[in-house]
Amino acid sequence: MIAITIDFFEKVDKFMRDSVTTKEIFFDYYLNFIPWINGLLWPLFALLAVIFFTSRMAKDSEIVAILSSGVSYYRLLTPFMVAASIIASLLWIGNNYVIPNSTKIKNEFESNHIKKSGKKTLSNDIHFFTQPDEKVYIRYFRLRDSTPQNFRLEKFADHQLRYVLKARSLKLKKMNPDGQKGNLWTLNNYEIHTFDGMKENLIIGKGEKMDTILNFAPEDFIRYTKQMEMMTTPDLKEYIANEKSKGMDTAKKFLVEYHRRNADPFTILILTLLGVAVASRKVRGGMGFHLASGVVLGAAFVIVSKFSTTFSSNLSLSPAIGVWLPNMVFAVIALVMVAKTQK
Repeated sequence: MIAITIDFFEKVDKFMRDSVTTKEIFFDYYLNFIPWINGLLWPLFALLAVIFFTSRMAKDSEIVAILSSGVSYYRLLTPFMVAASIIASLLWIGNNYVIPNSTKIKNEFESNHIKKSGKKTLSNDIHFFTQPDEKVYIRYFRLRDSTPQNFRLEKFADHQLRYVLKARSLKLKKMNPDGQKGNLWTLNNYEIHTFDGMKENLIIGKGEKMDTILNFAPEDFIRYTKQMEMMTTPDLKEYIANEKSKGMDTAKKFLVEYHRRNADPFTILILTLLGVAVASRKVRGGMGFHLASGVVLGAAFVIVSKFSTTFSSNLSLSPAIGVWLPNMVFAVIALVMVAKTQK
């Protein structure tokens, strides 16, 4: 409720400027904003809820009474972990299948009415592989008519260059419904070089046109800034495999998103352990001290998580390690605190 209120008052002037209907605001945007914001905050919600509940028990000496009656501390943890597992399972399903679909509708609304710059174009010095032995270089991609300029295709065999196709420009002639089989492009001012040992054959089509099948499409040069958030996990895995096969450098950020979706549910389990360990001890500061400790722990987790994912996205750190590193660090902290807590 707080997030929706803050978001609404930040964007109300843009809603009025674009003459958006009330129905579109509530059903297209905010109905899909709720799953997105919950997906981000559920781990912190779990931490604060556990601290609030457990702190009340500690304040009323209920935990002391439970332990004095012979119930072990680890048995006391069982209902917490069962509840955390249920919430984590719901978050895993949401992250992988539900939230991406709702986020797609939310982001489309934002790109139409709030942020009009939701996509960018790969425009200069583009290199990628269409096949393991087939490399493409494009000097410039012109967005207004979707035409690559200064095109070069190289084919290799036995680690040797066998074929080079050059063209001043390309124009898409026909899209193939099965994109994996390539699309029909028209080449302008083309050259064909073939190599066989010391023999070379050159064909120059100056001022001429030629049609050929190439394994890419104009949309391959367009990147949506939040494209990874709008894909379900099966779509995300397929996209990552496709990008890797082409040698594109965008797959790393998508790998970070893939691992984040699986790591966040485990975060709930770890923060639940931390919350119980922090709040189960009766202290002078009471609930206020426990909640303050929870906020500090939550903030520390978010900071470590942001640093590690940034290193994974932009530096050489593995996406899997970068995303799971905060969980590993705080899992060790949680286990140490549980081991040392009052039993």
